[in-house]
Amino acid sequence: MTIVGIGELRNALSNYLNRAAFGHERIIVTSRGKPKAAVISIEDLRLLQDLEDAQAAREAVEAYRGGEAVAWEDVKADLATGPDSRS
Repeated sequence: MTIVGIGELRNALSNYLNRAAFGHERIIVTSRGKPKAAVISIEDLRLLQDLEDAQAAREAVEAYRGGEAVAWEDVKADLATGPDSRS
């Protein structure tokens, strides 16, 4: 993993983007010495999203098994009107 300041990143953005995209290098971007963001490949981003989806599914199953369920009629109403319209 590489750590780079914002100024250095700005000066060599193309280089760092290519290192992340093609070399699968993970780059931490700092501001005033503190980590602020990361540059990762699109493959790493997709993997992260898949992991988040899997975690959400596990949590939903646990909630269901724990007795937390939403009536199908409420789900349909939320999809039709939005979840904030129900009281």
